[in-house]
Amino acid sequence: MEEEIKKPNKEIAAKDLTTCEATAQMLDKARRDGVEIAPHRAANMKPCPIGADSACCKHCFMGPCRLNSKDPYGKVGICGATIDTIMARNFGRMVAAGTAAHTDHGMGMLDLFREVVKGNIRDYKIKDTEKLQSVAKSIGIEVEGRTIEEIAMDLYKELERTYTQVDGEIPFTKRVPEKTLETWRKHGIVPRGAMREIMEMMHRTAMGVDQHYENITKQASRTALADGWGGSMVSTEISDILFGTPSPVAVEVNMGVLKENEVNIIIHGHEPNLFESMLASVNDPMFVQAAKDAGAAGINLVGMCCSGLEMMSRHGIPHAGNFSSTEAILVTGAVDAMAVDIQCIQQGLSKVADCYDTPFITTNPRCKIEGALHVEFNEHDPKSCTDEIVIKAISRFKNRTMPIEIPKIVNTGVHGFSHEYINYMLGGSFRASYTPLNDNIINGRIRGVAGVVGCTNPRVKQDYVHVELVRELIRNDVLVIQTGCSQIALAKAGLTAPEAAVLAGPGLREVCETVGMPPVLGMGACVDNSRILIAAAAMVREGGLGESIADLPVAGAAPEFMSEKAIAIGHYFVASGVFTVFGVTFPIVKETKFHKLLFEGLEQQGLGKWGFTPDPHEMAKMMIAHIDKKRKALGIDKARDRILVDMATRRELDAA
Repeated sequence: MEEEIKKPNKEIAAKDLTTCEATAQMLDKARRDGVEIAPHRAANMKPCPIGADSACCKHCFMGPCRLNSKDPYGKVGICGATIDTIMARNFGRMVAAGTAAHTDHGMGMLDLFREVVKGNIRDYKIKDTEKLQSVAKSIGIEVEGRTIEEIAMDLYKELERTYTQVDGEIPFTKRVPEKTLETWRKHGIVPRGAMREIMEMMHRTAMGVDQHYENITKQASRTALADGWGGSMVSTEISDILFGTPSPVAVEVNMGVLKENEVNIIIHGHEPNLFESMLASVNDPMFVQAAKDAGAAGINLVGMCCSGLEMMSRHGIPHAGNFSSTEAILVTGAVDAMAVDIQCIQQGLSKVADCYDTPFITTNPRCKIEGALHVEFNEHDPKSCTDEIVIKAISRFKNRTMPIEIPKIVNTGVHGFSHEYINYMLGGSFRASYTPLNDNIINGRIRGVAGVVGCTNPRVKQDYVHVELVRELIRNDVLVIQTGCSQIALAKAGLTAPEAAVLAGPGLREVCETVGMPPVLGMGACVDNSRILIAAAAMVREGGLGESIADLPVAGAAPEFMSEKAIAIGHYFVASGVFTVFGVTFPIVKETKFHKLLFEGLEQQGLGKWGFTPDPHEMAKMMIAHIDKKRKALGIDKARDRILVDMATRRELDAA
């Protein structure tokens, strides 16, 4: 082992770090091997309490200035900045950073789309022409009597405004319910263009510029909305158009998907184009034969994190684990290559991979890691990269020296519930709509809908908060929709299978068994949170549940969040009108004016609001209480009695 990989000095039982048995097994093996991975590092590094409360400002070099969260108004920064200004600035910059990540991802997908439409890239093509037409129509582009290429180029030009426009409203605001959009206009938070909003957010939070927490928060809302209804939504819609819109598929998850007698290749990151090309390379007969010549039974392509979620939803590719398992899976010794692109890539992967002689390969120019091999991925010649990854993996298999220990745990669930499929699932080919969902919320069979999304965080027991929260929600007849690493946490717990309906309350169970669906609907990667926004807008349009997203009996949660992307996502849901609860920690000092604004004041403005608790059962109570409050406001707090219609009643109805 490398000398710099130090054995963790604080002994904590693996079962206290994770609920995932496979990850726990690898944590124990890593300790025996003298290899340190993220949960060990977290146990040996305490977070700064001042920074955790966002009571520290380092935006200039008069500081850093540290305020006391116990007495937040006892002093101010050197420039005179109050605790509210400091916290709002920090929050705004987190939103800007998270929005920049999703925006850059989305713009990359849009660039790929343009080159495909122009014929400059031939390895990809438009797979879902129906989705292309529906997206075009949703923002006012004429489709009748026009070629796919004409529609596609007009769509590209229109969606480009999402990023580059300096005035006006971004294209997907046409999808926002009218009353919600009216509220945004009233408060001046309709996004103009993502680049403009991110730039202005960073400028406003520089020393000596915007120094009123309410005004800073207003720009944070506008920036976040440029993510949810802009960069993220563009990325999801373009990915569907190019690579296919997901529909339900049964998929195996957990570390048991690795095969000792096969060449195991893991792709980890967020961009689907790398993974799509990998799929072509691993199925190339030349490489399949090369793997067999090396003594392997075949090539086993496996996903992790969010690009893995996209591939499991589109192609049924097995998934090995979420963010907190990315280092642990290398400890199996069975990974013959791990290739990554962008976002949620831990630098520690490079050293852990080196300990187990696993080629660790970066592919994107935005993400290079010291010690990793870089093989650049170019969409104009994608197989030059993905073929090289396969070659290195086969070579490693042929020369394996590390002992193999694969946890024999595999869980199967159903994933791939895109907005389009949910629409079809509820109403069929000819009556596709959200009417059955709304009707079952109105009649009380379904209490409401909860979006449970996001990361895992080594500061808390892996997957525990996700699983406990969702069990409590479905037990109380709340339908759960999911994206991101949370989806794998629930898949490992068996909650994404239709059989999990037995764990739901009687109303939700009845609906699930009638439709044949699980009580938890996996919608894709973390960038695919935009699918949840589209679903919420569809619920409003369908009628009966209010006129804006803020009226809906819905709530959201990121139980184990860890990144600035999550702050941006959370805030675009809040700005859209959704009560959103975070776990682990929250960067704020309680009982301050900024805290009151985020946790109460925004809702009073007709938006959503923030909530926080690290406890999953308290989180469930908060979300259910909010759903019940919205049901009461809509006048549907008492479920309607179900009436069996007899023949006499049928005749009366027919006569009418």
